[in-house]
Amino acid sequence: MAEENAPVAAAAAAAGDQLQEKPASETAVEQSKTEGNGKAAVAAVEEPPKAEMRAVVLTGFGGLKSVKILKKPEPTMGEGEVVIRVKACGLNFQDLMARQGVIESLPKAPFILGFECSGVIEQVAEGVEKFKVGDRVVALPEWRAWSELVSVPAKNVFAIPDGLNYVDAAALATNYIVAYVLLFELGAVKPGSSLILHSAGGGVGQAVAQLCKTVDVTVFGVASKTKHEALKGTIDHLLERGSDYAAEVRKVSPEGVDLFLDCVCGEECSRGYSLLKPMGKYILFGSSNIVTGETKSFFSAAKSWWQVDKISPLKLFDDSKTLMGFNLRRVLFHQNQSEYVANIFNKVIGLWKDGKVKPVIDSTWAFEDVGEAMQKMHDRKNIGKIVLDPSLEPKPKPATPVKGKSKNADKEKEKKEEDSSANGTTTPEASSPTTKEKEKEKESS
Repeated sequence: MAEENAPVAAAAAAAGDQLQEKPASETAVEQSKTEGNGKAAVAAVEEPPKAEMRAVVLTGFGGLKSVKILKKPEPTMGEGEVVIRVKACGLNFQDLMARQGVIESLPKAPFILGFECSGVIEQVAEGVEKFKVGDRVVALPEWRAWSELVSVPAKNVFAIPDGLNYVDAAALATNYIVAYVLLFELGAVKPGSSLILHSAGGGVGQAVAQLCKTVDVTVFGVASKTKHEALKGTIDHLLERGSDYAAEVRKVSPEGVDLFLDCVCGEECSRGYSLLKPMGKYILFGSSNIVTGETKSFFSAAKSWWQVDKISPLKLFDDSKTLMGFNLRRVLFHQNQSEYVANIFNKVIGLWKDGKVKPVIDSTWAFEDVGEAMQKMHDRKNIGKIVLDPSLEPKPKPATPVKGKSKNADKEKEKKEEDSSANGTTTPEASSPTTKEKEKEKESS
């Protein structure tokens, strides 16, 4: 028995020697790998899946196909921030420009779109004292507003009063802040003043028109001819977009106007400056003529730059005129003027409470229909504010037609054969021999 077990004992001893001869470093590595894999497995089991939300995501700069509704992780709250359950989002022309990649300081795609929203606060970070969970607010994040949840620095969040619904709150934020600054902070309008306003039918345009009524200012509004009938009640003198309207303005006001509000840029800069009275002010607050097609056009951007006359300070001195600009996004996020913007919003809310302003809502859309909403704004077909509502159901999509003529032809043929057999008659098409029948006849012959 001992001799029979000797080979087995020798093999076991050899195996033991090999294990002892194995370097300690390799053994440690194997042990660490085993332990690491075990910890990873435990972590994978213990770590709960991250909660997700729906969001409007720009997957790449370009056309409407680059805008998609995707599931994204719910936001984490940073220092000094609040998390908001979004109820309504505002659509601005700047969102179209962001999609095409024609504004500065854009994040790297993919990212969540949107600059403004309204909703209810769900979380508040430590140190934030002016808000609590459940507060109704409107917010101006630099990005990520078009989602079911968004984290925003508390300094860019403003309380909204009872009685102001979420859709109107989203429409009041950007449009009326911009309009108020243009008219009263920079333009310094007073009773008897006159101004020319571009995109009179848009969200900012309608906000400017309402605010002008509070101080008796004459408004010349530039808009597409198709909008003129709808704008008669809000604009004193309507001018056709794309026309050389200077002569029409001179007929009503030979000396020109006190203020020119331009969100188009390009050749409108020179025309606007020429229509100013002495001590008049030209204010640029947008450059929508850069967006001519669905995707970015370098030609449009270059054309816009070349069409602007380069006016020297000496010419301004001689003409007693002023050139200004206003960019709400840069004022908030690059020039740290959140307190100033909050003060302007409080003044707008005061006017709303007094019944002097009320947002004009063009239409409200589901997240899934954001492409159609963007196209409507691109075509300048909206009158007032376009709003996105994450709770809305998307529009039903039209049924896709059956592709291929052969399938339809086969169905029609079968139907004819059924009808003919039911009536006891046959059509020439049905009675004609098929290819298989012809082959059988050949074989039998």
